[in-house]
Amino acid sequence: MNNNNMTMKNLPNTNLSSLFASTVAAGDGGQLFPHVQAFEILLAIFVFIAIHALRQKRKQGLPVWPVLGMLPSLASALQTNNVYDWITDVIRSQNGTFRFKGPWLSSLNCVVTADPRNVEHLLKTKFPNFPKGSYFSDNVRDLLGDGIFSADDETWQRQRKTASIEFHSARFRTLTTETLVELVHARLLPVLEDSIKHFVTLDLQDVLLRLTFDNVCMMAFGVDPGCLRQGLPQIPFARAFEDATEATVLRFVTPTCVWKAMRYFNVGMERNLRQSIREVDEFADNVIRTRKRELSAQSGDGGDNEGESAKKRLDLLTVFMGLKDEKGERFSDKFLRDICVNFILAGRDTSSVALSWFFWLLDRNPEVEGKILEELCRILAEREEVKNKKKGEVVSENGLVFRAGEIKKMEYLQAAISEALRLYPSVPVDHKEVVEDDKFPDGTELKRGTKVIYAIYTMGRMEAIWGKDCRDYKPERWLRDGKYMSESAYKFTAFNGGPRLCLGKDFAYYQMKFAAASIIYRYRVKVVKNHPVVPKMALTMYMRHGLKVKLFRREESELQKYFKI
Repeated sequence: MNNNNMTMKNLPNTNLSSLFASTVAAGDGGQLFPHVQAFEILLAIFVFIAIHALRQKRKQGLPVWPVLGMLPSLASALQTNNVYDWITDVIRSQNGTFRFKGPWLSSLNCVVTADPRNVEHLLKTKFPNFPKGSYFSDNVRDLLGDGIFSADDETWQRQRKTASIEFHSARFRTLTTETLVELVHARLLPVLEDSIKHFVTLDLQDVLLRLTFDNVCMMAFGVDPGCLRQGLPQIPFARAFEDATEATVLRFVTPTCVWKAMRYFNVGMERNLRQSIREVDEFADNVIRTRKRELSAQSGDGGDNEGESAKKRLDLLTVFMGLKDEKGERFSDKFLRDICVNFILAGRDTSSVALSWFFWLLDRNPEVEGKILEELCRILAEREEVKNKKKGEVVSENGLVFRAGEIKKMEYLQAAISEALRLYPSVPVDHKEVVEDDKFPDGTELKRGTKVIYAIYTMGRMEAIWGKDCRDYKPERWLRDGKYMSESAYKFTAFNGGPRLCLGKDFAYYQMKFAAASIIYRYRVKVVKNHPVVPKMALTMYMRHGLKVKLFRREESELQKYFKI
C-alpha cells in the first residue's frame, strides 16, 4: 500500500492512459478497464446514431432510427393531446408530402400527403390504381366485413349502385325527413329541455351520437334502438359498436404481426374487440332473422295489404333482402350484416361528430352564432302567417318545425357547418394502396403495394390551400354574394371525392342543418368552463372527453331584435 502511494506521488504528471496501465499492472483492479472501454465505445456508437437520425429529420421530416425507423416519434406523438396536429406539423415541414418509415419488416411504411393535386390523383384521375387495398380491409374486416366502407371492385360497385338508387328516390327522402322531425322534436328537444329543468350539464356529443344512431338504424335496419330518450339509457349495441371502432383503429398504429398475435391468443385490445363484435353480430343477426320472418309471413298469407306494406319498407336491409347476386341467389346473412354495419358507421359518427365540433366553435365565436340566428329569423319572417303578425313579433318556439324549403335557404348555416368540417373533418385521415407503380403530380414515386394516407385534417390547415387565415373559423370564406359556394372535393375532402364521393352528403347536410337550427333558435349552448376539448384517435374524430355544455333558453327579447331587422 505504501509502495503504491509512493508511486503515485512520484508520477504527478501521469496521464489517464498511464494511470489505467498502472492499474492493470497492479492486478485485479485492472478488470475495470475493459468495461470502461466498452462503455465508451457503446456511448460513441449511440451518439453517432443519434446524430445521424437527427440529420435525417431535416431531409425526411422525422428522425430515422436503425431497425425502429420513425416508430419512436410516432409512439411519442400518440401520447400527446392531438396526434393530428403532430402529423400536420410534419407534413407542413415537408411541403405537403412525406414518407413514414416504420420498423424493418413491418407494415407501417407509407406515404402521407395533404397536397390537393395528389388527392385528386388518388380519388379521381387514377382511381382504379388506388383501392382501399388489402392492408386496410384486413385491419377492419372483423368489424366491417365486406361492406361498402372497406370493399373494392365489384363488391363495392354493387352495394353503391343499389344504395344510390334508394338514396335518391323521392320516397326515401320523404321517409328520412319525416323520421328526422320525429327524432328532433319528440326526443332531442325534450332531452335538452330536461337538462335545463334540472340544472344539469349535458354531454352534447353523446346526445348527438344517440340522435344520429337512432336515425341511421331506422334507415339501415328499419328498427329503432331508442338510444335518445329521457334518462339517456345505455344501449348494449351502441356501446359495443363504439368500443369496436376504437379497438379497430388501434390496429393501424400496431405492427400487423403484433395485433394478429394478440388476436390469436385473445389478449389485450383484441380480446375487447372480439367481445364487442360479438355483441354487434348478435344485434344484427336478431334483426335479420326477425325481418325475414316478417317478410315470409307477409308473402305467405296472400294478403295484399300486408304485401304492399312490405314493399313500402325503405330501410336498406329490406331493399337488399329483395335483391339477388350475380349468380341469381339471395344475399347471405353475413353480407346483409356487413352492409348495415357499414352504413351505421358512415351515418352515425360523421354528422354527430361534425355537429359537436360545430357547437364548440360557436361557443368560441359568438358573432357567428348571431349571424346564424339572424338568418333563421329572416327565413321565418318570410312565412305567410308571420307576415300577418305585427312588426317585430317573434315566432314562438312552441311547436315550431323548420320546413324542408326553409332548411335549403340556410346558406350561412351551411357555410358555418362546412367551415367546422374543414377544420375538424369527421374522418381525419383516409387510406389507399398502390396497385401498379405510379408517380404523384408533386413528383413522389409510388411503388406497387405502397400504402398512401391522405391527411384530411391537415389539408384544412395548409396555408397553400386556404391562405394565411387557414386556422381561423371563418364561414364567410364559403359565401359568394351571400350564397353558399362549395369547394373542390380535392381541396375540401370531408365527403371524399371522385367515384367514392359520399352518397349521403346531401342528407348529412340536411340532418345537421335541421338539428342545428332547431337547437340554436331555442337555446344558447355554452361549453363548461375549462372543459378539455381534444380529438380522440379513432376511425372518426370523436372528442376524447365529450362536449360538456349548459343550455340556456333563448329570451324572446333576443329573438325580437332579429325579427325587427
